[in-house]
Amino acid sequence: MPAPELPPPQSSLPEAASHFGVHVLAEAAARARDVKAATGGPPPCTTSPPAPPALAAPPAAMPAPGAERGRILRGPTGLGTTSLRMILRDPLPTPPAAAAEGTAESGAGGGGEGKVIPGLYHHPIPEPDPVRVEEVSRRIKAWALDEVALYPEDWEEEFDGFSVGRYMVGCHPDAPSIDHLMIATRLMVAENAVDDCYCEDHGGSPIGLGERLLLAHTALDSLHTAAEYQPQWAKSLHADAPRRAYRSAMEYFVRAAGPSQADRLRHDMARLHLGYLAEAAWAQMDHVPEVWEYLAMRQFNNFRPCPTITDTVGGYELPADLHARPAMQKVIALAGNATTVVNDLYSYTKELDAPGRHLNLPVVISEREGLSDRDAYLKSVEIHNELMHDFETAAASLAADLPLPGVERFLRGVAAWVDGNHHWHQSNTYRYSLPDFW
Repeated sequence: MPAPELPPPQSSLPEAASHFGVHVLAEAAARARDVKAATGGPPPCTTSPPAPPALAAPPAAMPAPGAERGRILRGPTGLGTTSLRMILRDPLPTPPAAAAEGTAESGAGGGGEGKVIPGLYHHPIPEPDPVRVEEVSRRIKAWALDEVALYPEDWEEEFDGFSVGRYMVGCHPDAPSIDHLMIATRLMVAENAVDDCYCEDHGGSPIGLGERLLLAHTALDSLHTAAEYQPQWAKSLHADAPRRAYRSAMEYFVRAAGPSQADRLRHDMARLHLGYLAEAAWAQMDHVPEVWEYLAMRQFNNFRPCPTITDTVGGYELPADLHARPAMQKVIALAGNATTVVNDLYSYTKELDAPGRHLNLPVVISEREGLSDRDAYLKSVEIHNELMHDFETAAASLAADLPLPGVERFLRGVAAWVDGNHHWHQSNTYRYSLPDFW
């Protein structure tokens, strides 16, 4: 099936993304440089939050609930840190109490309303454009059924409940067209098919996972082998739903992406698969890792492939040398880490209700640091908040040090993905519900 025509890459923001207010970022970056020039010190946005207690040992006693919550809600402090959010996002007309107090926010993801985790540091977003959501949802279901035969009929409710159209529209508000949104949506569905069918709910197992992931990865990173065996490999790409989905989603992606964008996605998908293998090894050994080991695994088994393609979905390209800079890689890693802890927190009760033991951050902290379920969960919220503040500090510092339009736009795209990811988790009541810890 021929790929849809995509408009040529754009070097400036489309009208649909004007609400990101790049001029605000540029002004803030200029202010940071002025302060640096006047004081001889670093830009004000490089101020880091106070270092938390080491994770290796539990605290002697948890603070009272009110004190704990106040400590969680405190953001980064110091000169310039009040401008962190302004640099990455324009303020929304949502009352601050909605973010701080965890009030209910409406949403159609899975039906009904979902409450924000109390004390979770996040930024509310406008409800995703319903016209785009409906069209993306229609197209992705047609692709899943007609192009890759992704799931049997009895999985349809679960596929619909995932609300992937609403997810991707919320995460990519600067996408210039539905075709661009579909690039991310196919990849998201394909990645979840691999996770579900190879690792998790729908027949997944740690046994033999390495072989399955390796063969599936060749759908993303083509095999170049002896001519006699090439047809057998090509046939194998249609052998199961995950490989069919990977092959098709990647074909669409490379038609829209530049060579360096495609190669960076392959790299991040290899990171993802490495994380899957570490978690599978722990499952086979019935081993609960140390907290730091779990967080190391989560830097690989996380959402990183999603924000890293924000420029492709936006119809432009961040040059490879800028994307590969250590400071940019740190921003992307922190975004992936923070959003993945969001998943751990919102999926906590879902995983507890599933058969077997599912590792997530609260479970690992509880077992390794001897905390109650509630206290381990609250500490996980605090870790998430620290990662979010570190992400925003690193992004603001990079924007100030490298004030280029492409860098600024990419950083805004990553921040938008972080916010959209939280919104989808919080509002998808078909999949998620909160524990009764408050």
